[in-house]
Amino acid sequence: MKNNNRLDKLRAYVERENFRGFDPYDVLNSPILRELSFNKKALRIAFIQSMKRLPVNLRPFLGIRKDYNPKGIGLFLWSYAKLYRVTGSSEFLKKIDFFLDLLEALKSRGYSGNCWGYNFDWQSRAFFLPKFTPTVVNSSFVGHALLDTYQFTAKERALGMALPISGFILRDLNRKEDARAICFSYSPLDKTSVHNANLLGASLLIRLYKFVREEELKDAALASLAYSMSCQREDGSWYYAETDYQCWIDSFHTGFNLQSILHFFEEGYGLEYKDAFRKGVRFYAENFFLDNGAPKFYHDKTYPLDIHSAAQALVFFSRVKGYEGLRRRIARWMLDNMQDKEGFFYYQKNRFFTNKIPYMRWAQAWTLHALSSFMLSNE
Repeated sequence: MKNNNRLDKLRAYVERENFRGFDPYDVLNSPILRELSFNKKALRIAFIQSMKRLPVNLRPFLGIRKDYNPKGIGLFLWSYAKLYRVTGSSEFLKKIDFFLDLLEALKSRGYSGNCWGYNFDWQSRAFFLPKFTPTVVNSSFVGHALLDTYQFTAKERALGMALPISGFILRDLNRKEDARAICFSYSPLDKTSVHNANLLGASLLIRLYKFVREEELKDAALASLAYSMSCQREDGSWYYAETDYQCWIDSFHTGFNLQSILHFFEEGYGLEYKDAFRKGVRFYAENFFLDNGAPKFYHDKTYPLDIHSAAQALVFFSRVKGYEGLRRRIARWMLDNMQDKEGFFYYQKNRFFTNKIPYMRWAQAWTLHALSSFMLSNE
């Protein structure tokens, strides 16, 4: 009951903000910093990384406005669908309709199916994505949210919005492929091999397959799964991506990989990877959490302790048996250490300070998604 009260406080906060907010990566929405970057990759990265680390929020002074983040809205949709499933309250149905309207308005146009990007320009070491360039990560999270919304509410509109996402994944993304395996790119503009992106797209395709029974979806999903499973390391982990400068192992992307594989099992596919999955879960559980449930961002470093890592871990361990104690410790650590008295959740704890900026997608949407998953698992 106490946890539900904390969830209600968070929900009251995000509703007061009308689900708009800042993001750790929205720096290039500043007209000032956009001009000062001189269209240079190095300067874009420097601005993004510097602002992401600052515990003081300078965004209002730099002309950055609170905004809707499409992925965040997908996570809010997912959360409210679960809350409706638990409570049956019509109040949540109204919010679900609001999110569906927003997702329709925010989707990226001109592609082969429904898809979503971010509401800001984003520069990484691998590529640059202009705002609203769709990604397989965003589109897959929104797709999973839409499918669960349909499952919990029987709203045909949610299913109707989810089904066309397969067109974007199959037609617009680049592929690395051989005779037996494929890896989907992160976006239509790059050719990187990022495992969480690849597996998220595959997991959505295998869920969509049961509704349309088009063999292309199943074949592509299984080939995509085979690619990333072939790249699993001996200890059960995955590098973030298959490039020399992206060989790190972090918490929430590990969770994305495992949750995607779990979707295959729930649909009755990929069962030959059960042992590999168990090895991955053991690595995740044994390497990313302190004794009190605090989530390490990286497997080999204690700090930072990041709310996104905690949230994804709670989502995943709420879906698997045998880890009830760990998920309770994670939930307790989140509530005791990361929630402000106003209801929102902090961004990160570092060794010497806590970054308390209330990022809407990274912290609030993910935490509501996590707490509603935890609530659903206890039903």
